[in-house]
Amino acid sequence: QVQVVESGGGLVQPGGSLRLSCEVSGVTLRNSAIGWFRQAPGKAREGVSCLSSSDDSTYYADSVRGRFTISRDNAKNTVHLYMSNLKPEDTAEYSCGVDAVGSAWYICTSGGGAVEHWGQGALVAVFS
Repeated sequence: QVQVVESGGGLVQPGGSLRLSCEVSGVTLRNSAIGWFRQAPGKAREGVSCLSSSDDSTYYADSVRGRFTISRDNAKNTVHLYMSNLKPEDTAEYSCGVDAVGSAWYICTSGGGAVEHWGQGALVAVFS
């Protein structure tokens, strides 16, 4: 049974930082792509940052490049998203998704359409 469990998120002031974590079990991550997606009220889901396990390639949406960093902890089967210099427009529900065989670019640019397994979501709210 595949489980995707997110942690982190919360409330933060503009300019602040947060870290999201995504722990995956029940599926090998050897050739997988793992990504963080977000959806704000009234907006479509977008791929924020994704990582390919096969070659460690990464993808970042233009809106977060330079502020967000995705990384992987192989020992813990966990992927982290470190978010810095947060802005009010980053407010959204963030979800972790896994595609057992995929690429960072495709899983993110498809907006999560290629995701096979989803976590429950974590709210990130940025406000003064």
